[in-house]
Amino acid sequence: MLSRVAEGVWVHQSELLRNNAVAVQGSQGALLVDPGLTGDEMACLAADLRDLGLPVVAGFSTHPDWDHVLWHPELGEAPRYGTARCAALLRDLLADPGWQARAAEGLPPEIADEVPLDLYGRVTGLPAGTARVPWDGPHVRVVEHPAHSPGHAALVVEERGVLVAGDMLSDVFVPMLDDFGDANDPVGEYLEGLRLLERAADGVEVVVPGHGSVGGADQLRARIGRDRAYLHALRDASTPDDPRIGPEVEPGWEWVSDIHEGQARSVARRRERGTTPEQGGSAGPGR
Repeated sequence: MLSRVAEGVWVHQSELLRNNAVAVQGSQGALLVDPGLTGDEMACLAADLRDLGLPVVAGFSTHPDWDHVLWHPELGEAPRYGTARCAALLRDLLADPGWQARAAEGLPPEIADEVPLDLYGRVTGLPAGTARVPWDGPHVRVVEHPAHSPGHAALVVEERGVLVAGDMLSDVFVPMLDDFGDANDPVGEYLEGLRLLERAADGVEVVVPGHGSVGGADQLRARIGRDRAYLHALRDASTPDDPRIGPEVEPGWEWVSDIHEGQARSVARRRERGTTPEQGGSAGPGR
C-alpha cells in the first residue's frame, strides 16, 4: 500500500527488511526509487500507481545492493538510472555468466523464491557530476557520496522538501560500512557521507530511509547525530549508546547487533594493521 508522505510523494514499504520504495509525481507519471522486494510487492506497487493515474516514467537505484536494483514487468520499461559507478558495478556483475546464482545466494531465505531477478540491475549510469535526475517532473537533486556502498546517492525532491536517503539514516539499522568494497577508511567515508547529507538537508521536511520509518525534520537531524555518534564510538573502540543495538531493541531486530559486532571486529583489525586513521578519515565540519 502506498502512503503519502508529502505532496506528490508516496512510500511503499516491504514487509521484510522494511525497504522503502518512493514514488514522486511528475507531469506524465512517476519517478520510482528503489522498488522491491518480492514480485507480489512490486506488482502491488505498480497497481497502486496505476490507480493514481501514474505510470512509471523513470526509475532510480540509490546504490547497487541487491534490494535496491530490482524491477518487475508490471512497472513497465521506463529508463532506470543510478550514478555512473553504481551502473558500472552492476554492468560488471551482469557480464558474469554466473551472476544470477551469485545474486540468489545473497537473498534472504524467507523470500528467495519470491524475488524476480530477470530485470535485476539494468541501470543506466548518469554522467559523473550529474546534478539532477533527467525526467519531466519536480527537480530531484542527486547527492552522491562515499558512505555504505560504491556509487551511493541520496535524492532531494526540492519542491516537496523530501530527502530519499538510500541506505542511510535508518531507525532500525546502524550505519553499515562499505567493508567489502575498496574503501580505505569505511568509518571516515561514512562520516563524509553524513556530512554531505547534512549539507543537502536545508529545507528538507521529510526523510525517507532505505529501511525503517519515515521521519520529519527533527528526526532527520537526530538520525544524523545518532549515526555520527555510533561511528565515533566504532572508531574509538568504545561501546555505542545506541537503541538499535541496545537491550531495548525492537523485537525481531536483535540481529542488527550481529552487524555491529562484525563491524567492530573489522574496524579493530584495520586499526591493528594501521589502515584506519586514529581520528577517522574525513576532516571537515561534518565530523
